[in-house]
Amino acid sequence: MNYIATINIPKFQEDLITWFEREQRTLPWRENQDPYRVWVSEIMLQQTKVDTVIPYFQNFMKHFPTLEALANADEQEVLKAWEGLGYYSRARNLQSAVKEVVAHYDANVPDVPKELDRLKGVGPYTKGAILSIAFDQPEPAIDGNVMRVLSRILRIEEDIAKAKTRKTFETVVRELISHENPSAFNQGMMELGALICTPKSPSCLLCPIQGHCRAYHDGVEQTLPIKTKKTKKSSHTYFALVMEDDAGNFILEQRPEQGLLAQLWQFPMVDTKQVDPSHLSLFVEEKYQVQIKSIENLNPVKHIFSHLTWFLDVKHIHIEGKINLTERIRQLSKVEISKFPLPVSHQNIYKQL
Repeated sequence: MNYIATINIPKFQEDLITWFEREQRTLPWRENQDPYRVWVSEIMLQQTKVDTVIPYFQNFMKHFPTLEALANADEQEVLKAWEGLGYYSRARNLQSAVKEVVAHYDANVPDVPKELDRLKGVGPYTKGAILSIAFDQPEPAIDGNVMRVLSRILRIEEDIAKAKTRKTFETVVRELISHENPSAFNQGMMELGALICTPKSPSCLLCPIQGHCRAYHDGVEQTLPIKTKKTKKSSHTYFALVMEDDAGNFILEQRPEQGLLAQLWQFPMVDTKQVDPSHLSLFVEEKYQVQIKSIENLNPVKHIFSHLTWFLDVKHIHIEGKINLTERIRQLSKVEISKFPLPVSHQNIYKQL
């Protein structure tokens, strides 16, 4: 189906870009077109709101102002700077890809699509964003915002949750995108989705491209885009063991190298299915070879991931005895813990101490 047969492409481009250049938000990554800054911002903005990202971006660029600075940084330092943003594989993949750029591209972000494709964590959207925003190349950058906007503008009634639908949008954008100013075009599409063409109750009367919008014309803007719902999230309940000795030191362990929250540090956790609450003291004493002096409850913690929910039953356990420490099991003071990257759920435990 030819979705753009009746659209006035030059007028569409003009209306969108004029609006964007006049109304765009002042954001720290828009200060220039530096490819590294664009890259970092786009990785951070995945699954994360703009207002949340701003202070993280500023702090990250303060710590790692150049590709070389990030490439040479210790991974734990990078994770600490990312602490609280979630989806920590983004940070690890970013550093891995930056090391590749420093080693093989003389610390210059490549401007060739196939070369960007080879970099870890750089998918079609990030590649398109870097090429269009930083290098002014007319490449599509298709994310949820853009698919929502175009679903309405062109009345595309395909399920945006399906991978094949992205190809439809990429084809459409390649025909619509401004070759004179692809940076402003793509950013304008993203900005429109964020500020005007929102998921619920779009502000159609304020939309600069309302005159081009088929969904608005047909009165169906509230029904688009079409998106099938995800499967129900799973949930897990754990005992979070906040073990403190007489000197005020706590036990922290490092999560596995792969998987959810890889390489972050946490208070030890035990699945409640593995240990009966009445046997928890015995379990802790046998596993950690300590004596328990007392146990008290702290406030429980709930944390929602994109695909699951954690419920943490937090136990403050006063212990005595010497724990067998390793590289991945540490005994740390409160001040020392503050220097380690913790998941948000365990930051919320830490705040109770």
